[in-house]
Amino acid sequence: MSESPNALRYGPPDASLAPRYTGIRTFARCPYVTDLSGVDVGIVGVPFDTATSFRPGARFGPEGIRASSALIRPWHPQLSVDVFAGRSVVDSGDIAITPGNAERTLEQVSTGVGRLLRAGVTPIVLGGDHSIVLGELRAHAEQHGPVPLVLLDAHADIWDSYYGERYFHGTPFRRACEEGLIDAERSVLAGMRGPLYAASDLADAEALGFDLIPGPELEGMAPAEYADRVKGRLRGAPAFFSFDIDVIDPAFAPGTGTPEVAGLTPPHALGLVRSLAGIEFLGYDLVEVSPAYDTAGQVTSLLAANVIFEFLALHALRASERDEAP
Repeated sequence: MSESPNALRYGPPDASLAPRYTGIRTFARCPYVTDLSGVDVGIVGVPFDTATSFRPGARFGPEGIRASSALIRPWHPQLSVDVFAGRSVVDSGDIAITPGNAERTLEQVSTGVGRLLRAGVTPIVLGGDHSIVLGELRAHAEQHGPVPLVLLDAHADIWDSYYGERYFHGTPFRRACEEGLIDAERSVLAGMRGPLYAASDLADAEALGFDLIPGPELEGMAPAEYADRVKGRLRGAPAFFSFDIDVIDPAFAPGTGTPEVAGLTPPHALGLVRSLAGIEFLGYDLVEVSPAYDTAGQVTSLLAANVIFEFLALHALRASERDEAP
């Protein structure tokens, strides 16, 4: 959001003055701030995982990602941008959730994310299981109308129900289409792989209007080719970016609830995210990190923190372009 030249800007403290492992665990050591005046980007956690179908534990995802983000530094060498310079980036804490009640939690997520959007803050949400994205999309659609979706995920998450429940981590994008929250004709879902319930599962996503790039096709796709596909689909429209950590092969990111073999490598995945520089994203999330299933080195949380670093770089580049526009 725009600020006066004398406005206070928030960002991480100087790491040369105190070790990175000191202090309260916030994302990238940015200050914990609840007053959104003068804030450009707000990191917010949603520690909810009781809409999972297999392994729970993503309620501790925000905590794990924050702890692993302490090593993040400001300069992005590949995109040549300081992700914190000239803008206020804060950790806004966690949105209150209701364990065991997905519908109530979605209302709470929509309210919490809506508060950031109304203040002109770009939200970056730390999940939590993927059911929470429906609450995010409700807030974005209320503010902007139906939004295009850019999704990297091992699953399309467009099933109709699980165990008779319509609000589950495998159903959010079907519900979002039904509620008119997504512009499916401008959306790209990529990375889907693994066994399915039926041959029609992926075709159902295309029937809803989505452009779908299966995992094997995405693996052979250069970042520039992926970016062309996404940008051609968006046709200049601002979008919402959702990243499920299970798009990564579990050899590199085992700490997730529904792992699928033969996924992306971290270098390829980060290259895909970087290739989207120049697109205007209204918000971002990263979901399904379950630290209990991670290695002793917490490699999944570490990778997740660095994907969010990529989000910050995309935001910083886009903000710089707007600032330089006549």
